[in-house]
Amino acid sequence: MKAINAIRMGGVDVLPLVEGGKGVAISNGITAGHWAAGGGAGTLSAVNADSYDDDGRIIPQVYNGRTRRERHEEMVAYGIQGGIAQARRAHDIAGGAGRIHANVLWEGGGAERIMTGMLEGARGLIHGITCGAGMPYRLAEIAARFNVHYYPIVSSARAFGALWKRAYHKAAAFLGGVVYEDPWLAGGHNGLSNVEDPQKPESPFPRVLALRKLMREFGLGDTPIIMAGGIWWLEEWQDWIDNPELGPIAFQFGTRPLLTMESPIGNAWKQRLLTLKAGDVFLNRFSPTGFYSSAVNNGFIQELRERNERQVAYSPEAVGEHVAEYGVGPRKRPTYLTPADLERVHGWEAEGFTEAMRTPDSTLVFVTPERAREIIADQVSCMGCLSQCRFSNWAQHEPDFTSGKKADPRSFCIQKTLQAIAHESDKEEAVEHNLMFSGHNAYRFASDPFYSNGFIPTVRQLVERILSGR
Repeated sequence: MKAINAIRMGGVDVLPLVEGGKGVAISNGITAGHWAAGGGAGTLSAVNADSYDDDGRIIPQVYNGRTRRERHEEMVAYGIQGGIAQARRAHDIAGGAGRIHANVLWEGGGAERIMTGMLEGARGLIHGITCGAGMPYRLAEIAARFNVHYYPIVSSARAFGALWKRAYHKAAAFLGGVVYEDPWLAGGHNGLSNVEDPQKPESPFPRVLALRKLMREFGLGDTPIIMAGGIWWLEEWQDWIDNPELGPIAFQFGTRPLLTMESPIGNAWKQRLLTLKAGDVFLNRFSPTGFYSSAVNNGFIQELRERNERQVAYSPEAVGEHVAEYGVGPRKRPTYLTPADLERVHGWEAEGFTEAMRTPDSTLVFVTPERAREIIADQVSCMGCLSQCRFSNWAQHEPDFTSGKKADPRSFCIQKTLQAIAHESDKEEAVEHNLMFSGHNAYRFASDPFYSNGFIPTVRQLVERILSGR
């Protein structure tokens, strides 16, 4: 394997190894601090980050507000407090080595306010802000205000070009690097555009080369590109290292740090990672953000898939083939289905899926009464964790704070399930029935000899293994 040399990133020389940020509360100050202590860039998640009481115990994020707007304010306050707490932990552990970055979901509720409050309260502790899931035009402005570098996450040269021309050229000195995230292989939310086929992955090399060519046009030939998504062994990326066409390249590891001693995920989650097979992680469109996302095909995802399959189109009046009347809700308000769909509905009802729930697309999905009550309760309890949520119809924009669309029962409350798996993943039931995210290469844990006999490394051992090769 080629020698891995330090590169200039964020104003200092660091190893070209970056920890991928994973929310909620998964990439925390401990993991980020240890990664930075190893000489790379550690990344804490500023999405629903944990904060602590005087005894060092995690403060549960309990919401007491009567309205969604009141709960949203509580969520923003939790986010700021948690981001500051994690930055302090990371700084103390790193001891001045490496870099400490914070990862922000741009489409997260109150993202700008949380980012600003965190940077204000943790001045000098955070060296960079990584930000994706959307088009974070104001990222450069906020980073420059606090004298930190920024690292936008993009999945194409076109996306970066739009960001640069509209905003980033005004704060070029603070651009620490550009994260290219493979939209077919990365974990979490994926940046697939409408013109890209989720079933036809493209090689990252020509896409990153196009990004570098565009960056050179902007005078950014020496600004690092951080390759993210699908990174496992650096031997598999030999053609990228010290490649003059690509310029300075760093590599981001998001999935592998999940399985370390310092990783806060519970033992049940860690053990599940060791058993995954190829294809167990796949792209789906269930996220309330509306983006594609990658998740493990566990019971939680399977229920969503089945729920979406129990779906028929309806008309509010008899028209065309929609002539079979069907009553919806306690008052049995009439809707009209095709006769074939009505027959399917009767079959679902016989199986216990008796509750019809309307979607924004003039369809009905059929669930059990228990599931219907849970969906409605989750929608009512919304605290605005996203800028816009298709599950609850929340939007953080005044005056009405709604998206203007019906709440969509085909999705789920992402804050609820990520909080549950983050803090209860020592239980097999929590791992099976909550959103378990991962990159698509997670199946390699099972075959990689580094993890034989269930070995779980420390962050330092993982970094050393990455540097030394197989």
